[in-house]
Amino acid sequence: MNVTALLLADSRFPGGGHVHSGGLEEAASRGLVRTEDDLPGFLLGRLRTAGALAAVFAAAAARPAPGWPLLDEELDARTPSAAQRAASRAQGRATARAAKAMASAPVTELLSAVPRPHHPVILGALVGTPEDAGLAAAYLAVSGPASASVRLLGLDPLRVNAIVAGLGAEITAVAEDAAAAAHRHPADLPAPGSPGLDVLAEEHDRHHREEVRLFAS
Repeated sequence: MNVTALLLADSRFPGGGHVHSGGLEEAASRGLVRTEDDLPGFLLGRLRTAGALAAVFAAAAARPAPGWPLLDEELDARTPSAAQRAASRAQGRATARAAKAMASAPVTELLSAVPRPHHPVILGALVGTPEDAGLAAAYLAVSGPASASVRLLGLDPLRVNAIVAGLGAEITAVAEDAAAAAHRHPADLPAPGSPGLDVLAEEHDRHHREEVRLFAS
């Protein structure tokens, strides 16, 4: 895994990921996730749906001459929740801001073609290799909600970290599948759905406008 991928997957990277729970906050408010025992199922479900989608588009965006505008449009079409689309673009914008401070050449090229890219698209453009981009996206799909569970529910951080580590083989498999599919035309890329996460995202957005929530999504 190259250093850029490690940097982008690091929770300390100022890309705005810390303000997004990936649906965990709404799931917790509904009592769907309460303890460490509830967390693996939630994370695995997210990895195999939203995580797989992010991974394949990040991998595709890391290919030479990827056609970023079309990739961004196709990812938009595969994200039915307006709240999730907004969250992805918000993270993309924050990642772009941080990448500009790093004087990263790919971000300038990408933003000239797609001014407000989805997060997986800019992630892939910055990482530059499909394998590493897919792995970073798949990992972020579970590490963000896992971190949110500690902040929201006071779960044991040691157990939460162990849960994420236990998903290592699944994360790797999702990343490998993403890299294998990255060569396809953007219209033919996989489109795994996550209706449950879509509902959680829309409800969280509605509640966030009505009352103070810890996370933006």
